[in-house]
Amino acid sequence: SGLQQILLLSTRCASFASQDRVEYRGTHSNSSSERERTRTVAAYYNQPAIDAAACKVSVRLTPSTILYSGKSKDGLHVLKSAQYLQKELPVRIAQRIVDFRNLPFIVGCNPIILGVHELYIRAFNILHYFPPIETDEDEREFSIKLQELLEDHKDVVSKLAEGFRDCRRHIINEQFVANFLDTTLTSRLSIRMLAQHHLTLRSNKPNYVGIINMAMPLKDVIERNSKFVSRMSLHKYGRVPTIKMSGLVDATFPYIELPLEYIVPELLKNAVRATIESHPEVEEQHLPPIHITIASNEIDFVIRISDRGKGIPHHLMRRVLEYNFSTAGPNPQAKSPESDSNSSSPGNGLFSDMMEAVNPGPVGGPMHGFGFGLPTSRAYARFMGGSLEVQTMQGLGTDVYLRLKHIHSQAQPFRI
Repeated sequence: SGLQQILLLSTRCASFASQDRVEYRGTHSNSSSERERTRTVAAYYNQPAIDAAACKVSVRLTPSTILYSGKSKDGLHVLKSAQYLQKELPVRIAQRIVDFRNLPFIVGCNPIILGVHELYIRAFNILHYFPPIETDEDEREFSIKLQELLEDHKDVVSKLAEGFRDCRRHIINEQFVANFLDTTLTSRLSIRMLAQHHLTLRSNKPNYVGIINMAMPLKDVIERNSKFVSRMSLHKYGRVPTIKMSGLVDATFPYIELPLEYIVPELLKNAVRATIESHPEVEEQHLPPIHITIASNEIDFVIRISDRGKGIPHHLMRRVLEYNFSTAGPNPQAKSPESDSNSSSPGNGLFSDMMEAVNPGPVGGPMHGFGFGLPTSRAYARFMGGSLEVQTMQGLGTDVYLRLKHIHSQAQPFRI
């Protein structure tokens, strides 16, 4: 029949991206998988449910709303959270699917980007066709699906980075693509935060309500990421600059750590790399230190990361916050360069091992060399009601200012 021919054609189109697609990992039967697959394939041509959902208004919550609705003695907050997500997530996912449809044809046909597009369609169908959540058992089944979808989508950022790098030469309107990536990546961050918040509501971790740390010690978050970046630098270069911290180092306040776990290591990685590469003959003990300064007030908090890595050249400064632009080049200093000789990323493996380790899960994948690190960090900062600014002094070094709103900010709160 005509429908069968359409399904066959769309199956072939979808299989074009199968080598780059993360397969759905569930504990369901083969017949269930086949039904979900058929729905996904058919959705390329028959999308009334997606169109209807995409037209709805997304209900974004303030962190305070999430916080104060996160506990109840009878446990109903967990059921209500699941019911909210069942209504809200399909809307947000459908809106992203529409954005994928509107990409330039040559971009949307890229096998990797097409594979990500399909992941979003499958996620929509899984959530859209899930039965109404009315009991605790329904909620538990829904949470299992959520966890599976989080796992399925964990590499989306790195896949988008790779896909857009592959087809960048075909892109005429770069601002259109930049807007698409800003929206897609921040929407993905918000979906993951909401999903992980729900999945952690049943835990009794001290000082936490879901994913919100009620007394987050900012110094500890920075130190944890500083130590990790230092270990990776030592492994990659054989040396690492000292990282010093000053300012309001004892500041604690309620906050969501997830965005910081991406942004902070990305900024530190850039500072460490600039310091080492600009001082190729300097021994470790004589490398200029990286200074981190913390400030906090009633509206927001600020992290300044200062390096003495000779600064960003004038001709590159305008582009460092563009997607798919990377200052990384072949690195003669990295230890065991032959281990990276087969890398397909422009950086030839420079710090790629580190970023694979830093960003495999909640918000990313191997970022270095794809030119997604700084623009993604800026998009996340803006989404969280803040900003990311880069100030450089050519010949001396660079200061990066990360400013984020408090959850209980006196200014207009951000929404997730």
